[in-house]
Amino acid sequence: MRKNFGAKAMLYPMPVLIIGTYDSEGRANAMNAAWGGISEADEISICVDDGHKTAENVIERKAFSVSVADCENVVSCDYVGIVSGNNEPDKIKKAGWSVIKSEFVDAPLFDKLPMALECELKSYDKETCRLVGRIVNVCADESILGEDGQIDLSKFKPITYDSVHHNYIALGEVVGKAFNDGKKLK
Repeated sequence: MRKNFGAKAMLYPMPVLIIGTYDSEGRANAMNAAWGGISEADEISICVDDGHKTAENVIERKAFSVSVADCENVVSCDYVGIVSGNNEPDKIKKAGWSVIKSEFVDAPLFDKLPMALECELKSYDKETCRLVGRIVNVCADESILGEDGQIDLSKFKPITYDSVHHNYIALGEVVGKAFNDGKKLK
């Protein structure tokens, strides 16, 4: 038996994305957004209401970064989601982060967030709040790389958002091998 919930924004896992932008005066801003994901091989789509400082900054600067929140930074990542850049211009400092200028786009990276996508604005639709960025570069701090030089999720420990209970959940253990385990049924 299944229970029906109706049309709701429920999907698991839901990434916790921190969007980094610069404003017209060059001040860095960060926003927590959970409604987003990869939409093409070199493209990310995120729902960002046009009332947010982030939307204004992206439209003006034509660039943004997308960092993935992790276990170590839950408090600061939640903080940048509950405090508006329209009201708190110093929220990056209060989050305890330092800004690193991206080498690839006109957007900030944040020292404590170890993985980020650096993006150019592809499109923004105010009606649907859909922000689309072309991924120019993906960068990761060496502290989260494995012996193979790739991102190691056991070192990174990204989190997901539970939209029903309003919790952040750590992503867990490896349970299978993609493009391999299904071969058992061939």
